[in-house]
Order: sequence, then structure tokens, then C-alpha cells
Amino acid sequence: MRKLVYGMNLSLDGYTTAAGGDLGWSAPSDELFEWWLEQEQAIELFLYGRKLWEMMGSHWPTADELPGATPAEIAFARNWRDTPKVLFTSTKTEAPWNTRVVTGDAIAEITRLKAGDGGPMRVGGPTLAAAAMRAGLVDEYEIVTHPVLVGGGAPFFTALDSWVNLNLVETRTLPGGVVVTRYERRRAG
Repeated sequence: MRKLVYGMNLSLDGYTTAAGGDLGWSAPSDELFEWWLEQEQAIELFLYGRKLWEMMGSHWPTADELPGATPAEIAFARNWRDTPKVLFTSTKTEAPWNTRVVTGDAIAEITRLKAGDGGPMRVGGPTLAAAAMRAGLVDEYEIVTHPVLVGGGAPFFTALDSWVNLNLVETRTLPGGVVVTRYERRRAG
């Protein structure tokens, strides 16, 4: 069975974006960017909701060609392009950059993918991740908390139907007061 990871940058008050989709508060340090690169390189399949896929797709396909791109940014861009992706959407029928579009039941497809062989998958986008969390499909949470309060926007966590007990796997403080915490879902038994 494949592992499903949900991780994103979030504000101290728990939002992945501020109102209007603003991400200006989450500029990563070189050390944080390299941490994210390491995490992404371990993933074999990205699962995206439309909004996050469009945001990532607006920058990363050609980011390795930008003047002044750092080695980590170049590696991230190439990894993003090359890693297979599944886009869950009802508004698109095809997508570039090694992406397969799914317009049907996202939870059924994630469940099918999870039951198969292969390496870890990452679910991206708080709406898609919320559905995966409610279905009990998320195995690990990577929470990268930035020292800022944004007051509203897209929440990292949404309402769940029951408690999810977790085990702490990693805690790390990075430049600028960013705190990385990783948790694994505690399974009964």
C-alpha cells in the first residue's frame, strides 16, 4: 500500500493562503526551499486539486530557465515537471507536464492509487486534502508553519468526522522562525 502525504506552508493561524489566494507571506529561506526539494524528490505521484495545480503550473514548468535560478530551484522545477501528476477537476479534460486528468470521484481514485504498488504520493491543495483526510486516507502530515497571522483564507485543516491521532516524527526550526513538524497517523492495533 502506498503512503499518502499532505503537507504545505501555512500561517501560524492555520491558513495555506491568505484571503484572495495571497501567498506573499510564505517566501521560503534557502534552507526551507531545500527541505521542500528533498521532500518532493521522495514523492512518486503528485495529486492536485485544480487551484494548486494551476498555481504550480504557472511557475514551475520553466522556472529552471529563469535568470538567477538557484540550483535548488532548478532541481525543484525539473522534479516537478518529471514527476507524474493527477489533476482532480471538473473544468479541464487534459493537462500538460506529465499530468493525467480525473473528472470523476476523487476519493475513489485516491483509494485505488493508494492500494496499488509504488512509492509515496502527495496530496496538494487544501480542498482535495480535506476530502482525503475525511476519508481517512492521509498517512503523514508535513506542517511548515510561518510566523505570521493572516486572519483568513484557505485553511490547512477542515472539519473532520472523528479524531485523528498522530505520532510526532520530526520537528525542526528553520531561518526566519519557520517551524517544520511532521506527523504520522497512528493506526489502531
